[in-house]
Amino acid sequence: MGACMALCSLASCASCLCGSAPCLLCGCCPSSNNSTVTRLVFSFFLLLGTLVSVIMILPGMETQLRKIPGFCQGGTTIPGIENHVNCDVIVGYKSVYRMCFAMACFFFLFFAIMIRVKSSKDPRATIQNGFWFFKFLILVGITVGAFFIPDGTFHDVWFYFGIVGSFMFILIQLILLIDFAHSWNEVWVRNAEEGNSKCWFSGLLFFTVLHYALAFAAVVLFYLYYTKPDNCAEHKFFISFNLILCVIISVVSILPKVQDASPQSGLLQSSIITLYTMYVTWSAMTNNPNRECNPSLLSLVSNISTTEAMPTSSPGMVQWWDAQGIVGLVIFLFCTFYASIRSSSNAQVNRLMQTEEGKGTVGGEEVGEDGLRRVVDNEEDGVTYNYSFFHFHLLLASLYIMMTLTNWYKPDINTQAMQSTMPAVWVKISSSWLGLGLYLWTLVAPVIFLNRDFN
Repeated sequence: MGACMALCSLASCASCLCGSAPCLLCGCCPSSNNSTVTRLVFSFFLLLGTLVSVIMILPGMETQLRKIPGFCQGGTTIPGIENHVNCDVIVGYKSVYRMCFAMACFFFLFFAIMIRVKSSKDPRATIQNGFWFFKFLILVGITVGAFFIPDGTFHDVWFYFGIVGSFMFILIQLILLIDFAHSWNEVWVRNAEEGNSKCWFSGLLFFTVLHYALAFAAVVLFYLYYTKPDNCAEHKFFISFNLILCVIISVVSILPKVQDASPQSGLLQSSIITLYTMYVTWSAMTNNPNRECNPSLLSLVSNISTTEAMPTSSPGMVQWWDAQGIVGLVIFLFCTFYASIRSSSNAQVNRLMQTEEGKGTVGGEEVGEDGLRRVVDNEEDGVTYNYSFFHFHLLLASLYIMMTLTNWYKPDINTQAMQSTMPAVWVKISSSWLGLGLYLWTLVAPVIFLNRDFN
């Protein structure tokens, strides 16, 4: 009897894995819309690939990865394939490149399939919102194939793909942070108007001051540890210029004309953008190949001389984890989760993110014969987000994860090393400038174009 019940349970699970998103997670998210659960499941695929990449890059994994046929020097070989890669130096990064390549191909496949899907009545919407087991098999198959890609120029070419994709994803992160800050400010101001105003306004003031204090402390530490009196001119320029830009956007956000045109703008949003800009600046400086201007976190904590801890030319030295990489992963996880559940009222951000929240029908709940709550499709009249753009966003996230886990190092198969490069520095810094310019545009656009609705 117990075996029969178990088989029935497995059959039910199998039907959910091959069925729609609401069926898959109805027990966990009974009140979720079809569109939200689908985004969460795809984001889970991305996070699963990220977890595998993290495991592969951990020290000691080279012993296990060496068992993959034809993967690296000293391991088992495949006839006709000869690798000259030192597993002890580069194998972890090589694995991350291949894992993230597989995820990027997976999301590119769905990006191409879902172009111009307008509602859930389109047959392709069924593929978007269901068949999860087969999607998982596709991802596994692409991953297995990626591990047998010959070395050649793959790493060099994919490194530049990662640079470009990460640049675009940093901008998307900034847009999501702007949207989050707007939503945060809007909700707390509304609560202040409806209830205890002193409590809510005090909370807004506290977090605004906290963000600016952290940003100011970061600037002081940057000047103290990442600049030298007679060296590191680039770092001095990066820190000073970004500080000036952050002051400008903060002042602009509270100008009377800006407040009249966009009452929801304020210092809370500017403080979050300022703090994020300081993080991107720090992340850029940690990729400077000049070790005198780029001390490791260990040398800072241990108060060890930079030149003694790590020579300027040490191509074989690979730092598996650093603080900026960990912070980058935390921000990535937050933005990925927020992009999956966001329901924004900000029209400008919705246009930039290709979302149309509220366009679809409101999803009501149904109770099935088994007593579980079912979610009615909320996209019959129109999709609430652009399917293709969502997958393109996850594609860029895969590239960003690849660059973050490898510290933006460029793999060099010839010298068996991972090397910091100045292009990575300039990509990050330029993305911070473009992001600040984008935020400034959201402030001044309603003032310049008075006849256009930005609400």
